[in-house]
Amino acid sequence: MRSSTPWPLCIALILLGVLLTVGHAAQAQDLSGLLASESASGGTAGDRVIAVGRERPDDDAITARLRQIYREVDGLDGVTVRSSGGVVSLRGVVGSGRQAERALRFAEQVEGVVAVESEIAIDRSLAEGLRAGWASLLAGVATVVARLPLLLAALLIVGLSWLIGRWLGSRRALLGRLAPNPFVALFLGQFAHIACVVVGIFAALVLFDATSLIGTLLGAAGLVGLALGFAVRDTVENTIASLLLSVRNPFAVNDLVSIDGHEGNVVRLTSRATVLLSPDGNHIRIPNAAVFKAVIVNYSRHAERRFQFDIGVDTDLDLLPTLTLAADTLSAVEGVLEEPRPVVVVESLGDSNVVLRAFAWVNQTRASFLKVRSEAIRAVKDAFDRAGIVMPEPVYQLRMVQGPAVSPAGDRPRPSAARRDAPVTPDVRADRTIEKKVGAEQHRADEENLLNPQTAREF
Repeated sequence: MRSSTPWPLCIALILLGVLLTVGHAAQAQDLSGLLASESASGGTAGDRVIAVGRERPDDDAITARLRQIYREVDGLDGVTVRSSGGVVSLRGVVGSGRQAERALRFAEQVEGVVAVESEIAIDRSLAEGLRAGWASLLAGVATVVARLPLLLAALLIVGLSWLIGRWLGSRRALLGRLAPNPFVALFLGQFAHIACVVVGIFAALVLFDATSLIGTLLGAAGLVGLALGFAVRDTVENTIASLLLSVRNPFAVNDLVSIDGHEGNVVRLTSRATVLLSPDGNHIRIPNAAVFKAVIVNYSRHAERRFQFDIGVDTDLDLLPTLTLAADTLSAVEGVLEEPRPVVVVESLGDSNVVLRAFAWVNQTRASFLKVRSEAIRAVKDAFDRAGIVMPEPVYQLRMVQGPAVSPAGDRPRPSAARRDAPVTPDVRADRTIEKKVGAEQHRADEENLLNPQTAREF
């Protein structure tokens, strides 16, 4: 019966077995050579061999060598040694586990030792513990006393670096010449202070020959910085936004701005927030991170400002004369600029009226924006009344029920024409109340203000 296994697969399996056998043999030969070379060279650097002074050390030589070593090492003089056929037996009592490990390590390093059997006991008595602790304390005190000059020198270096950094950070005139922006100058001063302290600490570590700690400290500082970066992400974002806003001011003191729907005059820009004074006299403090990302409307950047309002007229009117009358009336209002000229357009056509929209310009430095707009609405309304232009009232559907008689609205007395047509001089002068309050805030405020007239402005 023929085998179902194909011949190529059998040959491949045989070749694979031969290769594995040869490989194992080569590996064993290399390992034997490696062990022989290590034995000939006396072992690796980590397993140094202690020679006994003979070509072929015997048990007596091993025992004598170990006893000599244990007599010289503090705490191992009570260890007894016996060697037979290269097998070393250790007995006795030591004061700590560290001493027992040292005794075992010394025995393993002696030339000719095949194995070590340790029966060393550790003295757990109170007297021995006190003696060992006292010895360790004396050794520590001796080390501190020996290194006391270095410690004082390291403390002196750290103290001097701190004083130098503080001096550099307080040189406002020097920092001001390097960075005209006050916030950048403050940032540079703090950075110089921290850099000097860090250099002093590293110099102290080098003086103590503890340079290996520098890498550890740098790694720990990196991890701590990463953790703090996630923890104070909002604070860092706000600080960066403050820096960018101070480098290029988007507004100036007393500018009327709107930030995220908050409207008011700018009081100051601090390292944390932007302070506004609302038209109601209230302080509004907005974080600089929100200010940097917000859409800012600055009403004070240009002196001319346009206002608008809507007028509803009857659908039966001729619109061209009505538009002309409204535009001429606006031109005659006190505070409205002649150029650009006022414009009145048809905005929309409703069910019962036509909506007109009026536009006019005001110089905010000479007249009050709100007062001029109010006077313009009043003047247009009076002009339409005198011209008989009807402004339709809303139409409501009423359901009549039984009730007491009520005098209709049409029976109410209307103001006399003489009183309505009495000449009145409107007061459209600019209102400086909020601006004066902001000026008073500037004089008595103790917070920093990063808004500098010499700083570049964003247009």
